[in-house]
Amino acid sequence: MPNPKRRHSRARGRRRRTHWKLTAPNLSDCPQCKAPKMAHRVCPSCGFYDGKPVLDFATKKAKKEEKKKKKGQG
Repeated sequence: MPNPKRRHSRARGRRRRTHWKLTAPNLSDCPQCKAPKMAHRVCPSCGFYDGKPVLDFATKKAKKEEKKKKKGQG
């Protein structure tokens, strides 16, 4: 198996790596609220996945406010 005869400089290695780019993720529209979301993920704005509610934002928000009130008192 061939091996490099000399070590590549840092600049040369970094120059080679500059052309490797990640593509932006494809977004699809949520069927419930029409907000853009990543495919196969829970919608961050309405909390639905596959037509079923997964996250309940109302109770989550109430718990957060309750926690804030307790923190302010203690």
